[in-house]
Amino acid sequence: MPLISLPDGSHRTFDRPVTVAEIAAAIGSGLAKAALAGRVDGRLVDTSFLVDRDANVAIVTDRDADGVEVIRHSTAHLLAYAVKELFPEAQVTIGPVIENGFYYDISYHRAFTPEDLQAIERKMVELAALDEPVRREVWQRDEAVRYFESIGERYKAEIIASIPPEEQVSLYREGRFVDLCRGPHVPSTGRLKVFKLTKVAGAYWRGDSRNEMLQRIYGTAWARKDELDAYLHMLEEAEKRDHRRLGRELDLFHMQEEAPGLVFWHPKGWVIWQQVEQYMRRVYRDNGYQEVKGPQLLDRSIWEKTGHWENFREHMFTTESENRHYALKPMNCPGHVQIYKSDLRSYRDLPLRYGEFGQCHRNEASGALHGIMRVRGFTQDDGHIFCTEDQILPECAAYTALLQRVYRDFGFDNIAYKVATRPERRIGSDELWDKAEHALMESLRQSGCDFAIAPGDGVFYGPKIEYHLKDSIGRSWQCGTMQVDFLMPGRLGAEYVAEDNARRVPVMLHRAILGSLERFIGILIEHFAGALPVWLAPVQVVVASISEHQRNYAIQLAEELKKQGVRADADLRDDKIGYKIRSLALQKLPYICVVGDKELQAGTVAVRARGGADLGAMSLADFSERLRLEVERRSTSRGG
Repeated sequence: MPLISLPDGSHRTFDRPVTVAEIAAAIGSGLAKAALAGRVDGRLVDTSFLVDRDANVAIVTDRDADGVEVIRHSTAHLLAYAVKELFPEAQVTIGPVIENGFYYDISYHRAFTPEDLQAIERKMVELAALDEPVRREVWQRDEAVRYFESIGERYKAEIIASIPPEEQVSLYREGRFVDLCRGPHVPSTGRLKVFKLTKVAGAYWRGDSRNEMLQRIYGTAWARKDELDAYLHMLEEAEKRDHRRLGRELDLFHMQEEAPGLVFWHPKGWVIWQQVEQYMRRVYRDNGYQEVKGPQLLDRSIWEKTGHWENFREHMFTTESENRHYALKPMNCPGHVQIYKSDLRSYRDLPLRYGEFGQCHRNEASGALHGIMRVRGFTQDDGHIFCTEDQILPECAAYTALLQRVYRDFGFDNIAYKVATRPERRIGSDELWDKAEHALMESLRQSGCDFAIAPGDGVFYGPKIEYHLKDSIGRSWQCGTMQVDFLMPGRLGAEYVAEDNARRVPVMLHRAILGSLERFIGILIEHFAGALPVWLAPVQVVVASISEHQRNYAIQLAEELKKQGVRADADLRDDKIGYKIRSLALQKLPYICVVGDKELQAGTVAVRARGGADLGAMSLADFSERLRLEVERRSTSRGG
């Protein structure tokens, strides 16, 4: 007689084992109809899952985040089902859920066209309308391998063959389609009503460039149509804001095949970089950080001691010289430990905070590269704090407050917090991991921050807080991190003299606020759609003359602004002023100052703000004061 405990604190007793669907029906017919899956003692399961013991059970519907995940997972399978119906010779491989959607990798002898994508989506609608049951089946591994080989699905057979022979595998059947999956899935295809296929891209089988290039079909699925419409609108906005397109149009940077994953910064783009870097340099200075600089190359022996050579080597660029092996640093932390070790440290020196704008290189797969958002060479606003165990909480709490202030200055007010816990592949004892994870969670509690847990997403040497900021069109970006590391300092021989004169190993806190400067600048460009606030804009003001008669006056004004530290230019082209204003507006300038005979005689400028707002005539002194105040308060108004 299973005793079922429900989330509202109530209990239900059954005289026999019952499925999740039957539990939902016992609660109410409305819930039975809405049920997509269940949580049994925290585990997400199908509605057909049999509960044969006392358990905590929650019914999952499309109003739950888990329910939307199940919808997306099931829609990925519906996509594969539709592909097989339309293109029987195609082979399906894997189809996971991703943020806001899903994808499925397909092997087919030709490229899918936009028309194919439309046909696949129509077939998905037809299959969903059949409302076919989705049933879980458990097979022996070798039996499943033989089945998929018999129907020509060699990729599925290869995946299953990699599972230990003694393990059983779960398959899901809907209509004529059978797929390998752990589940759970919706009870029937009729529960899938709101979806859209979005694009096709290339992806290597198992992410290895030596393997076949597959076709990755992306899609999105939601519980309600208005949510889908909002998401598609966001995608349209994201396309308009794509930093790669704006980078070309605004002459900020470019990338080329001869330097894959590396950025060529143009003068205007480098101005943005410098504004971001100098701002962060002031943050270092004002918050007790000492700026340092470590070498690009370090001997293999250091990377072996840290564990990177074993756990991260495939992502590192390596080289040899005079029979010694080196690696370009993928991160700055081992170099900072060497600086720390260069002198005998006392407990009185701690916490010791180092900051570096450290250039790093990682051998990212070519298919993962994405403009300046995902590159092979990048610069971090990297910092490491060497401290005692007692100093972890105050240091983490102070860092969170600092990060919040920095994000506000850049125009981001909405931050989500996640604590990423121990991964399966890690170094160090469970006791140390317990201590590190507790310290991070407690620091967020003391900061008044609600947080989620990301199980298994920590790095191999320690857990971390992930700081996710939300941009102007609702997208989430993980930028900042704080990691507690009890291991690397000891592995590299870092010590301090404690109050009792004993030698102890410091705790090392790894932290970055912006993360990669390249990526953060890309986020800024998309967040502001290229219309950066005055303090970040590469050109803040252009003085445009109406005719040749005001040429010298325009030059004089621009030069005076430059002397005041304003990034100003003069537009002296022999074009009509209307044309000039329109072309300058395309550069997303914060301000355009127009000067004609009237302004020349009065010693004023006619000021236009970004977006076309006419601010009227004002003296140069008044305009300069407006600029100064706007830069000083770091206004992030979309109007400039």
